Amino acid sequence: MRLGLNIGFVFGGDDHLNHLRLVKEAEALGFSVTWAAEAYGSDAATLLTWIAAQTSTIDVGAAVFQIPARTPAMTAMTAATIDQLSGGRFRLGLGVSGPQVSEGWHGVRFDKPLARTREYVAIVNAAMRRETVVFEGEHFTLPLPDGPGKPLKLSIHPLRDHVPVYLAAVGPKNLELAGEIADGWLGILNDPAYLGEQLKHIATGRQKSAQARQEGLDGFDVVASVPVMTGDDLQAAADPIRGYAALYIGGMGSREKNFYNALAVRMGFAEEAKRIQDLYLGKQHRDAMAAVPHGFIDSISLLGGKERMAEKLTAYAEAGATTVALTPFASTVEQRIADLHTVAEALELAGVGD
Repeated sequence: MRLGLNIGFVFGGDDHLNHLRLVKEAEALGFSVTWAAEAYGSDAATLLTWIAAQTSTIDVGAAVFQIPARTPAMTAMTAATIDQLSGGRFRLGLGVSGPQVSEGWHGVRFDKPLARTREYVAIVNAAMRRETVVFEGEHFTLPLPDGPGKPLKLSIHPLRDHVPVYLAAVGPKNLELAGEIADGWLGILNDPAYLGEQLKHIATGRQKSAQARQEGLDGFDVVASVPVMTGDDLQAAADPIRGYAALYIGGMGSREKNFYNALAVRMGFAEEAKRIQDLYLGKQHRDAMAAVPHGFIDSISLLGGKERMAEKLTAYAEAGATTVALTPFASTVEQRIADLHTVAEALELAGVGD
C-alpha cells in the first residue's frame, strides 16, 4: 500500500504556496501521488501543472476533472499536455459531479451519468491512443453528422498512449462502472470495515471486461481518501473533521439526491444521516456538525498517534486499499507537515507499505 496526498482547492492567499510545501514534503517522504480537486473555484489542471513543474518524482492526479466542465476531446488534450510536461506523472481522475454543480454552474443536464461517463472515457482513451476519433453515442457524436466537421486525431504525441483513468464513484452501479472501464477508483468517506462491500461492486464490474476479468483487482488502484488529525485527545482530534463530514452528508446535494448521504445510510448511519441533512439544509450548520457521530468520523479517518494510525493503516491494507490519500486537517501548514511524517512513520511501523 502507498500513501498519497489530497491538496483540495485553492481558496486564496497563500493556499497555493502551502499546497506546494506539503507536496514537496510528501515527495521527500516517498508519497506516490498528490491529488487536486475542482468544484466551482480553482481548476485542477492549472494547479497540477504548476505543481508538476516544481516536483520531479511524485505523480500529479486530478481528483477530479468534472465531466460536465470539458468535452472529452478537451480532457484528452489536457491530460496529454500535463503528462508530457510532467514526464509521464499524470493520473486522470474523472467524475460527473452532482446535479447542483453540473446544471447550476456548467449548464449541463445531469442525466444518465453512467452512460455519459462510459462514452466520455471511451473517447478520451481513443484520443490518447492517437486514433482518428469517430464516435456515435447517445451523449457524444464525433464528428457531428450535419456540418463541416471531419474526424481528427490528437496532434501532439503523449509520452504514454494510456494515461491511468480513475473514476470517483459512490453508488454501487458507479463502482461497477469504475471496475469495468477504469484503472482505479477514487473513494471518499472510506471505512476499512465497509471497503470490502464496495470492492465487491468493483469486482463485479471487472468481470464485465475481458481484460479486466483476467487481471481481477491486480493492478487496479483502490484509493481511499482519509482525513488525518494527530493528538492524544481523540474527541478533539475529530472536531476539525466535523465540518467536512457534515458538508458531504448534509449539504452535498439535495434532499432527494445526495450520494454521500446515501453512502452513510449504507454504512449503518441512517438515522444520523437524516438528522445531519435536516439540520444542514435548515441552515443549522453548527448543529449539523455536532450531530456527526464521533464513531463515524473515527471510522473514516486516521486519528491519534503513530501506533493507533499503524493499526488503522493495516486495516485499510487488509481491506484492499492500495493507496491511502491523506487529507491533513491541522490548522497550520507546519502541523500538517508534521502529520504527514507521523503517518509515514505509522506506515513503516505497520509494515504494509510497498
